[in-house]
Amino acid sequence: MGNFQEKVSFIWDQADLLRGTYKRNEYQKVILPFTVLKRFDCVLEHSKEKVLNQYNKLKGQIDNLDLALKNEARDKDGKKLGFYNYSKYDFKTLLEDPENIEQNMIHYIDSFSKNVQEIFEYFNLKGHISKLSKADLLFRLVKKYSESRIDLHPETVSNHEMGTIFEELIRKFSEQSNEEAGDHFTPKEVVELMTKLLFIYEKKTEQKDVIKTVYDPACGTGGMLSSCHDYLSKYLTVALFGQELNEEIYAIAKADMLMRGDDAEIKGPKSTLSEDQFEDLRADYIISNPPYGTKWEKDQDKVLAEAELGEEGRYGAGTPRINDGQLLFLQHMISKMKTNDEKSRIAAITNGSPLFTGDAGSGESNIRKWMIENDYIEAIIALPGQLFYNTGITTYIWVMSNQKSTERVGKIQLIDARSFFKKMRKSLGDKRNELDREKDIPKILELYKDFKPSSHCKIMENEVFGYTKVTVERPLQLNFTCSQERLDHLYALSGFAKLAESKKKNPEDKLAEETAGKEQQDKIIEALSSIKGVFKHWDPFESEVKQALKTFDLTPSMVKGIILALSEHDDSAEYITKKGKKQPDANLRDTEKIPLKQDINEYFKKEVTPYYKDAWMDRSKDKIGYEINFTQYFYKYKPPRSLEDIQKDIDKITQEIQDLQKEEL
Repeated sequence: MGNFQEKVSFIWDQADLLRGTYKRNEYQKVILPFTVLKRFDCVLEHSKEKVLNQYNKLKGQIDNLDLALKNEARDKDGKKLGFYNYSKYDFKTLLEDPENIEQNMIHYIDSFSKNVQEIFEYFNLKGHISKLSKADLLFRLVKKYSESRIDLHPETVSNHEMGTIFEELIRKFSEQSNEEAGDHFTPKEVVELMTKLLFIYEKKTEQKDVIKTVYDPACGTGGMLSSCHDYLSKYLTVALFGQELNEEIYAIAKADMLMRGDDAEIKGPKSTLSEDQFEDLRADYIISNPPYGTKWEKDQDKVLAEAELGEEGRYGAGTPRINDGQLLFLQHMISKMKTNDEKSRIAAITNGSPLFTGDAGSGESNIRKWMIENDYIEAIIALPGQLFYNTGITTYIWVMSNQKSTERVGKIQLIDARSFFKKMRKSLGDKRNELDREKDIPKILELYKDFKPSSHCKIMENEVFGYTKVTVERPLQLNFTCSQERLDHLYALSGFAKLAESKKKNPEDKLAEETAGKEQQDKIIEALSSIKGVFKHWDPFESEVKQALKTFDLTPSMVKGIILALSEHDDSAEYITKKGKKQPDANLRDTEKIPLKQDINEYFKKEVTPYYKDAWMDRSKDKIGYEINFTQYFYKYKPPRSLEDIQKDIDKITQEIQDLQKEEL
């Protein structure tokens, strides 16, 4: 079995054994930990005998065997593994005692070093071993994993390939159970692009004494961290930090990093938004594909409490609506950038929502405002659709920094890479396209580095994305009449309707009060019916109404409500004023988004006044908003087809229909 897809298929086929004992969406609960266990078993094979001899030699003589056993556990090159197992069992010897396989396997698990035991605790492996044993499946599953076709030894399967196997298994399981595979899995070519964008300014010189920190707040199986390590470790010493919420995915990330031997600290399973496990961390590089379109209501109380801290917390710029936490993750990542003139860079993936969702004054707009006014955003790159496994929508890479190069200060680069892809020979979920590593990725990197406007690249000043939302008012002009149609509107008036309602509990008293109320309603309508004609000024009509209703004990607000219920807009009516000031008509109220770079008064004179001469702006309601309407800047006009071409198509279809009719005859 040379390539990883064959291994994935073979491991995937183990689900056949579990059918009936486990539901389809539970298969991964067994297959993933068994695959991890098999990998550990293979990795430890080289020094298994030495560790076992050392354990038997020192057992009972010293209290802490951990350091001594870790010193013996090494790979074929003599490098310390950082973990061990002192049991005499492995996948092959477990099969030699079928009657006691459950007991022996538990002993095998308990003989791992503590850092590995923690991983299997999150998998609940012991519980599954017991369940499999009762179903008479444990021996059969261990036997399957012992076959040569599933050799996961490092000499056969590299660390990079093993990580790909884990991710592909997760994708397939998520697809089967209709879960969000994208929460854990980002296509390899996208990770490669993000990695190269992140390190585009990193000089490739030998500096092993220099330590660079890389952080992923939603690390999944650790694929992005591994990619960063593989890229940088040739030149620098790299320390990795990651946090993951999902228990099983967290366990895989821990296991993969442990077996790779990377200097990595993976924490979880806890939510980054509400339980940051690296409060004091300030990283050189931050990379992530946080979940998009995911509610953050479970984190709400702690997030809102931290938002109240302002700049002292991570969410001082604001909070987005509850159904999408992407902008919270972006704020969190920015909070992890270094201070004291030390440079940090960020590469993150989102969908389109963080770019434009939310009006001026909303949480989303305020967060964008904060990011743009603080000049954090270097570039936003639109990727092709159908690139991810669980969604066909367009996604975007945000490149951010706390120290922009001189030519980028005060500007944001937009790169339209939506047409940069090749079709896949075989679709994987919703993924039908992929970035060509030899063609598309170099093209995107070149556009980024060149920093020059083109058909696929726009260089925009920060202010271009900002606007002032101005409230435009038009005067209230009403006519009034007591026609039957308008009198019927009174029944929709809350105060008028309540006249015929009763809160009394006694049925007879309730009926009597409601009957009296209906009689009063009828009398009010009868009194108002005496007012004839159409009035185009408030004051005369108000006088008539008050005179007609003087015998009724109605509040001033009730009378005003009646007058408004008997009105409708009329451009020829007199302006309604209060203390000599024109009153606005709420039904005609509108807003204008005026770019920050434009003079508001000049814009109003040019765009509004010619159409509504009596309109005015209520500047007390001004709100500053920011949005990045990506499509707008790359819109290409496509002229409609000519009438002649359309007519030709119609004539052709008509002729085909006529020919078919003749054939039927």
